[in-house]
Amino acid sequence: MTGLGRTAALAAVLLAVTTGAAACGGGGKSGDGTFTMGHTEPDHLTPGNTTSSYSFDVITNLFDNIEGLTKDGKPYPLAAQSVDTTDQKTWTVKLQPGRKFHNGEPVTASSFADAWNWAAYGPNGTQANEYFQHIQGYADLNPADTKAKPKTDKLSGLQVVDDTTLKITLDAPFSQFPFLLTYPAYAPLPKAAFKDMKAFDDHPIGNGPYEMDGNWQHNVQIKAKAFADYQGPRKPHNKGITWKSYASADTAYTDLRAGRIDVLQTIPAAKVPEAKRLLGDRFIAHKKSTIDYLAFPLFDSRFANPKLRQAISMAIDRQGINKAVYNGDYIVADSVLPPAIQGHRDNACGEMCTFNPTKAKQLFQEAGGFKGTLELYFSNAQPTYYQWMQIVANSLKQNLGITDVQFRQIPASDYFGMLRKRQEKGPYRQNWEADYPSPQNYLENMYGPGNRMGWNNAEFNSLIAKANGAANQDEALKDYNAAEDVALREMPQIPLWTWAGQAGRSSRVDNVTVTPYALGLLVDEVTVKK
Repeated sequence: MTGLGRTAALAAVLLAVTTGAAACGGGGKSGDGTFTMGHTEPDHLTPGNTTSSYSFDVITNLFDNIEGLTKDGKPYPLAAQSVDTTDQKTWTVKLQPGRKFHNGEPVTASSFADAWNWAAYGPNGTQANEYFQHIQGYADLNPADTKAKPKTDKLSGLQVVDDTTLKITLDAPFSQFPFLLTYPAYAPLPKAAFKDMKAFDDHPIGNGPYEMDGNWQHNVQIKAKAFADYQGPRKPHNKGITWKSYASADTAYTDLRAGRIDVLQTIPAAKVPEAKRLLGDRFIAHKKSTIDYLAFPLFDSRFANPKLRQAISMAIDRQGINKAVYNGDYIVADSVLPPAIQGHRDNACGEMCTFNPTKAKQLFQEAGGFKGTLELYFSNAQPTYYQWMQIVANSLKQNLGITDVQFRQIPASDYFGMLRKRQEKGPYRQNWEADYPSPQNYLENMYGPGNRMGWNNAEFNSLIAKANGAANQDEALKDYNAAEDVALREMPQIPLWTWAGQAGRSSRVDNVTVTPYALGLLVDEVTVKK
C-alpha cells in the first residue's frame, strides 16, 4: 500500500464529526490525585490496529515505544538504551534491561518483533499495516493479489539477536526511521495479547507509565492509573486519568466550564472567543501539526497547467478566511510544512501563497482560463469547511472570472472513499497531521508515488530518495526542502493554513502541556491539586 491509504485513514480521523449528546461517566474525585479529560471515543486501543489520534491519546500513555519524542519533536531512546546505524538501512536496537509489562511479563526484543509482525501481516487487516512497509520482507506479508496467501507471517528484516537486542533491516536507506519508531503502531505487545486480541483491545496491557484501571467502557470512559512498577523516564506526577467520552465537542466544552472535566484538548472554534474570556490563564494556546490544503485532481486534464493552479492559489485571501472563519487564530500557510515540523522555512512558498488578484488574473489568462463548471469538494464533517469554501468560491468568481462554481458537499463517511476512487471532478479539501514529526511524513506521503492527486514528478521523487538515504539530519533536510520547492513550484495542491491548538483546563489541575504530535497531552506531567 502507499501513502494514499495513510492519508485517508488519518484525515478521516481528523475530520470525524462530533455531534450528539455527552456520554455519562465519572472522573477524578476531589483529593484522589486523578483527573478527567474530555475525549472523542477511540476506535481501537491495540497499537498496531489504529491510526486514530483519539486512540493515540490513550495508547501513548499505556505503552513505551523504542523511541519517544521530546517536547520539540526530536526522537530519544525510551524503551531503548540505544538505536544505531552506519548506513541508514540496518539498525541495531539495544533495549533497557529489566522493563516489564503491566502483567509482569518482561519486555524483550521479541515483544517488539512479534507486535510488528502481527501488524504487518496482511490477512490480519490491521489499520496501521502499511506503516511497516519500510521493513525488509513487507511485500511477502502483503502480496499484490489480496486473495493470495502470503509467503510468510514474519518480516525477514527483523532479527531477534537476544532478549535485549533487535536488528532491523529496511528495504532501502531511511534516515527518518528513528522518527517512525515513535509512531504508536510500533509499540510492543506482551504474549498475553495474542491469546485473545479482541479482549486485549478492551484491556490493553502495555509497558508505559499508566495501566488500565478496569476495562474500556465503550462510549462512556477509559480509566488508567499510574503503573507502580514503571521504570522508564515518564514518571507520573498524578495518580491516574479518566478519558471521558463525548459525542459532542460543545457538550464537552460546557462540562469544562462547569468543572465536570479537567482538560479539553480541542475547544470548538465557535466557542474560542468565549473560552478565552471565561478561562483566562486556563485557556491554552498551543501549536498544531495539522495543515489544510486545496488539492487538484491532476488526472483531469483541465488542471494540468501549473499556471492555472498557481492562479487559484494567488486568488485566495488566506488571511481574510482565517479572520472570518477561525477568529484569526490559524496560521496562514507559507510552506507545505507547518511551523511545528523540523524543516519548515518561513515564506518557502513565496508569492505563490500570497494573495495577489492582479498576478492571479495574469497567470489565469496565460493558462488559457478555465472552461466549464468548477466543482469544489469537501465533507460535511465541520460547518467551517462550507464557510471557507464559500469564500474561496467568491474569490474565484471575483478575481478570476470563473462564474460557474458549484459545491459538492459529501457525507464524511463517504468522502475519502470517493477520493480513493478518484471520483472528484474538481479541487478538494485535503488535510494532513503528522504521524511523526518529519518533513518526509508530509512530502513523500502526500506527493510521492501513488498519491491521491495523480501527480508524478521524477525530480521530486529523486530528491526524496536522496533525503531518505542521507547520512545525517542536516543533509536530509536540505534535500527535503529542495523537494518541497519542486512541489511548491508545480502546486499540485495549495497550502492554506495550519490549525491552531486551543485547549482548556479546570482549576483542579496544573502543568498542562499539549504537544502538536501523536503524544497530544503530556498526561504524566499533569499535577492535581489536593
